[in-house]
Amino acid sequence: MARRCQVTGVGPLTGNTRSHAMNASKRKFNVNLQKIRVVLDGRKVTLRVSAKGLKTLKLKGIV
Repeated sequence: MARRCQVTGVGPLTGNTRSHAMNASKRKFNVNLQKIRVVLDGRKVTLRVSAKGLKTLKLKGIV
């Protein structure tokens, strides 16, 4: 299963971690995924959404 939000579609980002001497090493910034259960079309569905996607669903009144 991919680390991707099912609402916003956002995935992991890449960047650098910097030591005190400013040496760069590659690293990955993962998405803050949460498992939630919502009722869609009369049945319960488990979604993996990011924290921002969860805020969006709460704003729309789905959660």
